[in-house]
Amino acid sequence: MAVLHHAVSQRKKEDAVYDQRVLAGDGWTCTLEPGQVLRIIDLEGNQAADTLFYDADNPSDHYSTVNTIQRQGNIYLSTGSVLVAESGKELVQIVADTCGRHDTLGGACSAQSNTVRYSHDTLPMHNCRDTFMLQLSKHDSRFTKRDLVPNVNFFMNVPVTPDGGLTFEDGVSSPGYYVEMQAVNRTLVLISNCPQLNNPCNDYNPTPIQLLIWNN
Repeated sequence: MAVLHHAVSQRKKEDAVYDQRVLAGDGWTCTLEPGQVLRIIDLEGNQAADTLFYDADNPSDHYSTVNTIQRQGNIYLSTGSVLVAESGKELVQIVADTCGRHDTLGGACSAQSNTVRYSHDTLPMHNCRDTFMLQLSKHDSRFTKRDLVPNVNFFMNVPVTPDGGLTFEDGVSSPGYYVEMQAVNRTLVLISNCPQLNNPCNDYNPTPIQLLIWNN
Protein backbone atom coordinates (compact mmCIF):
# COMPACT_ATOMS: atom_id res chain seq x y z
CA MET A 1 0.00 0.00 0.00
CA ALA A 2 1.16 3.54 -0.78
CA VAL A 3 1.78 5.90 2.13
CA LEU A 4 -0.98 8.45 2.65
CA HIS A 5 -0.18 12.07 3.38
CA HIS A 6 -1.97 14.86 5.19
CA ALA A 7 -1.46 18.20 3.48
CA VAL A 8 -2.78 21.61 4.50
CA SER A 9 -3.94 23.97 1.75
CA GLN A 10 -2.72 27.55 1.44
CA ARG A 11 -5.93 28.69 -0.30
CA LYS A 12 -8.05 31.24 1.57
CA LYS A 13 -11.81 31.08 1.80
CA GLU A 14 -12.19 34.77 0.90
CA ASP A 15 -10.51 34.11 -2.46
CA ALA A 16 -12.99 31.40 -3.46
CA VAL A 17 -15.30 32.11 -6.39
CA TYR A 18 -17.99 29.75 -5.07
CA ASP A 19 -19.22 28.95 -1.56
CA GLN A 20 -22.15 26.62 -0.89
CA ARG A 21 -23.41 24.64 2.10
CA VAL A 22 -25.08 21.30 1.31
CA LEU A 23 -27.40 19.83 3.93
CA ALA A 24 -27.37 16.15 4.86
CA GLY A 25 -29.43 14.24 2.32
CA ASP A 26 -29.11 16.89 -0.38
CA GLY A 27 -27.23 16.60 -3.67
CA TRP A 28 -24.96 18.90 -5.67
CA THR A 29 -23.69 18.95 -9.25
CA CYS A 30 -21.09 21.20 -10.84
CA THR A 31 -18.64 21.19 -13.75
CA LEU A 32 -15.04 22.02 -12.86
CA GLU A 33 -12.90 23.60 -15.55
CA PRO A 34 -9.24 22.53 -15.85
CA GLY A 35 -7.22 24.05 -13.02
CA GLN A 36 -10.20 24.83 -10.79
CA VAL A 37 -9.99 23.55 -7.24
CA LEU A 38 -12.87 22.12 -5.22
CA ARG A 39 -12.69 21.83 -1.43
CA ILE A 40 -15.19 19.63 0.44
CA ILE A 41 -15.36 20.52 4.13
CA ASP A 42 -16.69 18.15 6.78
CA LEU A 43 -18.25 20.84 8.96
CA GLU A 44 -19.18 18.77 12.03
CA GLY A 45 -17.02 15.67 11.58
CA ASN A 46 -17.57 12.08 10.43
CA GLN A 47 -19.94 12.98 7.60
CA ALA A 48 -19.75 10.94 4.38
CA ALA A 49 -19.76 12.86 1.10
CA ASP A 50 -20.54 10.28 -1.61
CA THR A 51 -19.02 11.59 -4.85
CA LEU A 52 -18.90 10.65 -8.54
CA PHE A 53 -16.89 12.16 -11.39
CA TYR A 54 -17.55 12.24 -15.14
CA ASP A 55 -15.67 13.54 -18.15
CA ALA A 56 -17.75 16.68 -18.73
CA ASP A 57 -17.21 16.49 -22.49
CA ASN A 58 -18.03 12.78 -22.68
CA PRO A 59 -20.17 11.90 -19.64
CA SER A 60 -20.29 8.21 -20.55
CA ASP A 61 -16.62 8.13 -19.50
CA HIS A 62 -17.06 8.07 -15.74
CA TYR A 63 -14.84 7.65 -12.70
CA SER A 64 -13.33 4.18 -12.38
CA THR A 65 -12.60 2.77 -8.93
CA VAL A 66 -10.61 -0.11 -10.43
CA ASN A 67 -8.41 2.08 -12.62
CA THR A 68 -7.80 4.55 -9.81
CA ILE A 69 -6.84 1.86 -7.30
CA GLN A 70 -4.62 0.11 -9.82
CA ARG A 71 -2.87 3.32 -10.80
CA GLN A 72 -1.99 4.39 -7.26
CA GLY A 73 -1.56 0.94 -5.71
CA ASN A 74 -3.81 1.83 -2.78
CA ILE A 75 -7.47 1.26 -1.97
CA TYR A 76 -7.68 4.54 -0.03
CA LEU A 77 -7.43 8.07 -1.41
CA SER A 78 -5.44 11.00 -0.04
CA THR A 79 -3.06 13.76 -1.13
CA GLY A 80 -1.50 12.94 -4.48
CA SER A 81 -4.20 10.50 -5.57
CA VAL A 82 -5.28 10.98 -9.20
CA LEU A 83 -8.84 9.92 -9.93
CA VAL A 84 -9.16 8.51 -13.42
CA ALA A 85 -12.00 7.54 -15.74
CA GLU A 86 -12.77 4.23 -17.44
CA SER A 87 -10.73 5.39 -20.44
CA GLY A 88 -7.76 6.18 -18.22
CA LYS A 89 -8.29 9.93 -18.61
CA GLU A 90 -7.27 11.93 -15.55
CA LEU A 91 -10.23 13.74 -13.98
CA VAL A 92 -9.06 15.31 -10.71
CA GLN A 93 -6.06 15.13 -8.38
CA ILE A 94 -6.25 15.47 -4.61
CA VAL A 95 -3.94 18.36 -3.75
CA ALA A 96 -4.70 18.85 -0.04
CA ASP A 97 -6.25 16.65 2.63
CA THR A 98 -6.49 17.08 6.39
CA CYS A 99 -8.41 13.84 6.94
CA GLY A 100 -5.80 11.55 5.39
CA ARG A 101 -7.91 8.64 4.13
CA HIS A 102 -11.06 8.28 2.03
CA ASP A 103 -12.98 5.17 1.01
CA THR A 104 -13.24 3.80 -2.53
CA LEU A 105 -14.97 0.47 -1.83
CA GLY A 106 -18.04 1.00 0.38
CA GLY A 107 -20.29 2.30 -2.40
CA ALA A 108 -23.40 4.42 -2.00
CA CYS A 109 -26.36 3.50 0.16
CA SER A 110 -29.56 2.59 -1.67
CA ALA A 111 -33.02 1.40 -0.70
CA GLN A 112 -31.98 -2.15 -1.59
CA SER A 113 -28.62 -2.17 0.20
CA ASN A 114 -30.22 -0.67 3.31
CA THR A 115 -32.60 -3.63 3.58
CA VAL A 116 -29.73 -6.11 3.12
CA ARG A 117 -27.35 -4.43 5.58
CA TYR A 118 -29.87 -3.38 8.20
CA SER A 119 -33.55 -4.37 8.07
CA HIS A 120 -36.50 -4.43 5.68
CA ASP A 121 -38.17 -1.45 7.37
CA THR A 122 -35.34 0.82 6.11
CA LEU A 123 -36.61 0.43 2.51
CA PRO A 124 -38.31 3.87 2.29
CA MET A 125 -35.43 5.76 3.90
CA HIS A 126 -33.68 8.52 1.97
CA ASN A 127 -30.51 7.22 0.33
CA CYS A 128 -27.58 8.36 -1.82
CA ARG A 129 -28.49 6.39 -4.94
CA ASP A 130 -31.82 8.21 -5.17
CA THR A 131 -30.08 11.55 -4.60
CA PHE A 132 -27.59 10.75 -7.36
CA MET A 133 -30.38 9.92 -9.80
CA LEU A 134 -32.32 13.08 -8.95
CA GLN A 135 -29.25 15.27 -9.50
CA LEU A 136 -28.34 13.56 -12.78
CA SER A 137 -31.89 13.89 -14.12
CA LYS A 138 -31.83 17.61 -13.36
CA HIS A 139 -28.46 18.01 -15.06
CA ASP A 140 -29.16 16.02 -18.23
CA SER A 141 -32.15 13.82 -19.01
CA ARG A 142 -29.91 11.45 -20.98
CA PHE A 143 -28.41 10.06 -17.76
CA THR A 144 -29.84 6.73 -16.60
CA LYS A 145 -29.21 4.26 -13.77
CA ARG A 146 -26.41 2.79 -15.86
CA ASP A 147 -24.46 6.00 -15.27
CA LEU A 148 -24.31 5.28 -11.54
CA VAL A 149 -21.06 3.46 -10.80
CA PRO A 150 -18.96 2.74 -7.69
CA ASN A 151 -18.22 6.07 -6.05
CA VAL A 152 -15.78 7.75 -3.68
CA ASN A 153 -16.87 8.20 -0.07
CA PHE A 154 -14.95 11.20 1.19
CA PHE A 155 -14.37 11.15 4.99
CA MET A 156 -15.87 7.65 5.30
CA ASN A 157 -14.04 4.88 7.22
CA VAL A 158 -14.48 1.44 5.64
CA PRO A 159 -11.55 -0.80 6.63
CA VAL A 160 -10.83 -4.03 4.80
CA THR A 161 -10.69 -7.09 7.05
CA PRO A 162 -7.90 -9.71 6.81
CA ASP A 163 -10.26 -12.05 4.94
CA GLY A 164 -11.16 -9.37 2.38
CA GLY A 165 -14.45 -8.17 3.83
CA LEU A 166 -15.55 -4.60 4.52
CA THR A 167 -16.61 -3.09 7.83
CA PHE A 168 -18.29 0.27 8.39
CA GLU A 169 -16.54 1.84 11.37
CA ASP A 170 -16.53 5.10 13.31
CA GLY A 171 -15.34 7.97 11.14
CA VAL A 172 -11.76 9.25 11.21
CA SER A 173 -12.67 12.84 10.30
CA SER A 174 -13.16 15.75 12.69
CA PRO A 175 -15.04 19.07 12.46
CA GLY A 176 -13.47 21.31 9.82
CA TYR A 177 -11.43 18.60 8.10
CA TYR A 178 -11.39 18.93 4.32
CA VAL A 179 -10.24 17.38 1.08
CA GLU A 180 -9.23 19.54 -1.87
CA MET A 181 -9.01 18.42 -5.50
CA GLN A 182 -7.90 20.13 -8.70
CA ALA A 183 -9.50 19.38 -12.05
CA VAL A 184 -7.04 17.99 -14.59
CA ASN A 185 -9.67 18.01 -17.35
CA ARG A 186 -13.26 19.35 -17.54
CA THR A 187 -14.97 17.25 -14.91
CA LEU A 188 -18.59 16.93 -13.84
CA VAL A 189 -18.75 16.40 -10.08
CA LEU A 190 -21.80 14.79 -8.47
CA ILE A 191 -22.17 14.71 -4.67
CA SER A 192 -24.74 13.13 -2.41
CA ASN A 193 -24.27 14.34 1.15
CA CYS A 194 -25.16 11.04 2.76
CA PRO A 195 -28.37 10.83 4.85
CA GLN A 196 -27.46 7.39 6.27
CA LEU A 197 -28.77 6.84 9.81
CA ASN A 198 -27.89 3.17 10.21
CA ASN A 199 -24.10 2.86 10.46
CA PRO A 200 -21.54 4.49 12.77
CA CYS A 201 -19.46 6.22 10.07
CA ASN A 202 -21.24 9.52 10.75
CA ASP A 203 -22.11 8.73 14.41
CA TYR A 204 -25.71 8.09 13.25
CA ASN A 205 -26.09 11.83 12.75
CA PRO A 206 -25.88 13.15 9.15
CA THR A 207 -24.60 16.74 9.03
CA PRO A 208 -23.92 19.47 6.39
CA ILE A 209 -20.82 19.88 4.25
CA GLN A 210 -19.43 23.07 2.72
CA LEU A 211 -18.11 23.39 -0.83
CA LEU A 212 -15.62 26.01 -1.99
CA ILE A 213 -14.21 26.49 -5.49
CA TRP A 214 -11.15 28.49 -6.58
CA ASN A 215 -10.15 29.23 -10.15
CA ASN A 216 -6.64 27.87 -9.50
